[in-house]
This record gives sequence, C-alpha cells and structure tokens, in this order.
Amino acid sequence: MTVAWSRKIVASVLTGFLVALLVHIGTIVLTNEAYLVQGAGWAAILSLSGFFTLASVFTFVLLAVAALFDIFATWWGALITGLVVGVIATALDTMIYFVTNGQKPTISVLWAITGERNLLFILLVTVLTPTFGRWLYRTIVRFDTAAATGRQVALVRVPATNLAEGIVTNIDRVAVDPAKADEQWDAYVAALADNGWETVEVAAAEVLPDSVFVEDTAVILGNRAVIALSGAEQRRGETPGTEATLTDLGLRVDRIQEPGTLDGGDVLRVGTTIYVGRSERTNAEGVRQLRAIAAEEGYTVIAVPIKGALHLKSAVTALPDGTVIGDADLIADPSVFDRFLPVPERAGVAVLVLAPDAVLVAASAPKTAELIADLGYRVVTVDISEFEKLEGCVTCLSILVG
Repeated sequence: MTVAWSRKIVASVLTGFLVALLVHIGTIVLTNEAYLVQGAGWAAILSLSGFFTLASVFTFVLLAVAALFDIFATWWGALITGLVVGVIATALDTMIYFVTNGQKPTISVLWAITGERNLLFILLVTVLTPTFGRWLYRTIVRFDTAAATGRQVALVRVPATNLAEGIVTNIDRVAVDPAKADEQWDAYVAALADNGWETVEVAAAEVLPDSVFVEDTAVILGNRAVIALSGAEQRRGETPGTEATLTDLGLRVDRIQEPGTLDGGDVLRVGTTIYVGRSERTNAEGVRQLRAIAAEEGYTVIAVPIKGALHLKSAVTALPDGTVIGDADLIADPSVFDRFLPVPERAGVAVLVLAPDAVLVAASAPKTAELIADLGYRVVTVDISEFEKLEGCVTCLSILVG
C-alpha cells in the first residue's frame, strides 16, 4: 500500500507553499532589517517583496512537484532538492527580470544570480526544505494504517536467487530447492492476502540471500518504525529497501546505531510489553536503544536471554490473547512471561497472528496446530520447509503494519 494520492497531493502543495512563504518572508526581513526597525513604509517593504515574488512562486511549484516524487523520503534528498530548487528559482527569476527589462542575459546576469539577496534566498530554501519542509510533509502523510484506512499491511520480500547461500547457525546445512522455495513463498503471501492483509513487496535484493527474512530488518511500534542493525554484518544491506517502503507508508523512522545491534526476529510484542531476545544478533546496547525508543511510545522492554536458538521468535511467540508459546529449553528463564504454554514441536514455537481469532502455523507442526485449534483459534497452515532449512519460520517472512 502507498500513501493515498489525495493525501500526498495535499501534503505536497501545502509543504511547497509554506516553505516558499517562509523563505519569502525570511529573505525580506534578513535582507534589510531597516525596513522594519526604522519603520519604513509599506511601499518600501512591498517593493522588496516584489523583487522575490517570482522566485518564491517558482520555489512553491518546484518543491510541490518534487514532493510528489518522494524527495522527502530522506533528509539528504530533501537537502539536495532544496539547494537545486533555490538555484533554479532565483536563476529563473533573475533571467526573467533582465529579459523583461530589455537586457541580454550576459555574464553580469549570471553574476546577479549569485548576488547577496539571491544567495540568502537559496540558503533559506536549502535549510528549510530538509528541516521544516520534510517535517511538515511527513506529518501530513503519516498515519496509522489500521486506524486510518481499515486495512492491514504486510511487507514481504521475494526470495533472492542465491537463497540457498543463506546463513545457518544452529542447525546443519541442508540443500535448499529454490524453485520449491518460490512456490512456498507465493503460498505464504497468498495466505496473508486471504486473511485480510494487503501485501506490499519490499524491493528485491538479489545478492543478499537472507533478504527474504524481512522481519529482521525493522520493528514496528504503531506509527513508528525502528530500522534494525543486524549482528550479522552481511545482512546489513537489507535494511535500506525496508526503510524506503516504511517511509513511503508514512511511518516515522528511527534507527539502531552502532555499537548497538538488533534483529527484528528478536522482538516479540505482547500488548504494551516488548520482549527482546539477547542473542548473537542482538546485543545489550541494541536492547538499550530500543528500550529508549519504545518508552516514548508507552512500551516496556524486557530483555530475555536465549540459548540454542537464532532469535527470540525461534524459541517463543504469542497467541492473540497474549499467551506466550514456545520451547522452554531455549529460554534461560520462562517465568519472565506472564503466561507460558509449551508446544509439542520445535517447529510450532512460531505463530503469526492474522486476526484476534486466527494464527498462521507451519505445516511441519501439526500437533501444535491441533493444540492451538483446541484453544478456540482458527489455524491456517503453510508449508515453509525450504525456509526452515535456513532457520526461518512463519514470522520472519513478513513485517505486519497495522
């Protein structure tokens, strides 16, 4: 799902207009404060305002158009755009001024483009676009997917052609059938769609074999996305694609910074409590950073030491009612969970909540599926055997937003 075009157009127009207006006013005030301090007449102030009118109009139009092409996705993109727009706007304004006054665009004209007044105008556009402009645009388009649209979004990523080269840590390597993996991935995505989730594909990463396990790249906290920084350095190239998609959805983005490391597969949210696995991929500093971010959103973070499993969600997950299910042998202290239910199969530790009354379970865990169904839940099963060969599970193949 992308941001509705109506909302995007409104955000683009308002952002372009208000940035141009602030630049216009700021340039007038800073160019000659004497107009205000010495009580100059309105005629003088309006004359100076007229000098920048065309430049301001061009700035408004150029920024509004640029915003439609997602220039506010990154601060540096907005910074570069602001600089380019400022130069183009003042250049056009200056050229039109000289042409309409019967003067030829000579070297002196080009010099006028970099005159003191125009340089100030360019500076203000360059500064305000990535700061105020980006904040305003993102504020307008940001929304809670579930609350605003009634839709639920699941981010997925197509398997890389070199999937079989994925990292294996706690199990023996077994040959992966790429063609079968593609079929299983299609069935997994179809299961999400059949249960009310709108699937959005993160850009493929053909040279990154583990990229299909998209869950590890980010953690969703309402309207906020925390971009992970994996303890496995070879996986860090997976995050830019996820960040771009989440930004397009309008979520506020934070990032785990070095020396912290964090994998999304180590994060289990149960109500307002977030359990974070202390694993080979997530270190203490990563937990600390996530705790600080999550606290701002009203969550409590509890660190959970794990043993013999890749991620926390390779050991435990949770049912819709908050009951944590899993393998107690993989958790240092299962009593950290308010309610814990052991499952009969290792493959059954991971469930993906599809709805308040439905969960997704791997086909390799039929006894667990039967146990969960006996608790009154609708159980949807999918075959992900090729991904299980790489320590994958039903949670790690998607990021649920909403």
